[in-house]
Amino acid sequence: MKITIHRGIDQIGGCITEIESSKGTKLLIDLGHNLPDGESVAHDLYDEKSNIETLLDGVSHIFYSHYHSDHIGFESKVPDKIQQHIGSLSLKMIRNLREHMTYADSLKEEAYKSLSALERFDEYESNKRKVYGDIAITPLPVSHSAIDAHMFFIECDGKTILHTGDFRDNGYNGKEMFEEIKSYISQSIDILITEGTLLSRNNPKMITEYQLKEKVEKLLNKYKYAFVLCSSMDADRLCSFFKASHDRDTKRRIIADSYQVKQIITIKKNIHKKPYKDIFAYPYERYRNNEFNLMKENGFLMFVRHSGTFEKYIDNTIKTLNINPKDIVFIYSKFSGYINKNHKAYNSSLYKFINRYNWNIEQLHTSGHASKEALTEICNTTNPNYAIIPIHKEGKGNMSLLELKTHCSIIEETTKIKDIEIIIK
Repeated sequence: MKITIHRGIDQIGGCITEIESSKGTKLLIDLGHNLPDGESVAHDLYDEKSNIETLLDGVSHIFYSHYHSDHIGFESKVPDKIQQHIGSLSLKMIRNLREHMTYADSLKEEAYKSLSALERFDEYESNKRKVYGDIAITPLPVSHSAIDAHMFFIECDGKTILHTGDFRDNGYNGKEMFEEIKSYISQSIDILITEGTLLSRNNPKMITEYQLKEKVEKLLNKYKYAFVLCSSMDADRLCSFFKASHDRDTKRRIIADSYQVKQIITIKKNIHKKPYKDIFAYPYERYRNNEFNLMKENGFLMFVRHSGTFEKYIDNTIKTLNINPKDIVFIYSKFSGYINKNHKAYNSSLYKFINRYNWNIEQLHTSGHASKEALTEICNTTNPNYAIIPIHKEGKGNMSLLELKTHCSIIEETTKIKDIEIIIK
């Protein structure tokens, strides 16, 4: 068996892991595009046709752990003969996104190509083992800032691999899912390929989504009007803000645009358990004088995005309701590096968007990735027989920060263990 880490040992995002059996069955876990730095365009060597053709040579299947762009981004460039696989809800969510992208002239052409490719996707089922050639894969559901994210339990040449994708234990149902994973992997694991996003960050102890919701409640008790910037595809975060508004004795209006409402409806229709089954929002586009009067009287929480359209929505709302910006709280609920002038990911346009009014700004976020404690637990629980390969991280060597009880090798360079060839590109 051969494991090739094409990217991820020393970068976050753009992850591509290749598994090849001794009989030549070859598949990929994720085919993600590089993330941009700040406002720069995200350049990627696989944007070149010849490079991605070389990468995909001999590949028969691609499995996507979830729908974030650093894990799926080249689907339209994959030949029809290669079967692409993703979870059912993930497919619906990314289809909604691509359909929304068709309204932007600069994104329209690629969005339509992607939609065509998505029509040919296979939907894998959680916890259902299937064999592809001589490699078996079982997708295992996990908690992440993308709903319907999965780990993969892989059986190949008599060996077992657990590829974690992106995961966390501090989301809604995160602990429950994590316990199910630990129960499943009580069987022998030979190789653990795990994300390590937060290994290089000196974050304080992460709060849970439940704790974030409680903090939002306090802000909404203080401020009648709120604008919220968070991911439109983060089901847990959308639920946190909905519950913080709805759990209180209030008629506060929860507002979003038609795209965000579509994603919310998709989540609600496909997950029939709390907290997801109860969420809702009113579409901003339908608002008229009567609805604005209700917003003025009862207060509102409006989900916004960094765009010119939402600048107009915000301006119109403040003007129509005649609100003093000092009575508004703007809650920023994404990675802090995007608005930190000293961080490489700093986005000046986003910073200006958030600071366009003299309103009250609150940063309230929790990561979608595994804490150091969760990483330690997954490593110690699996206790791999041969090796741990950390990916989706910045820099090398920082697995030493964890209190590992396992004595297997930490692999970050090309090597061979037993009859497993590990190639680090």
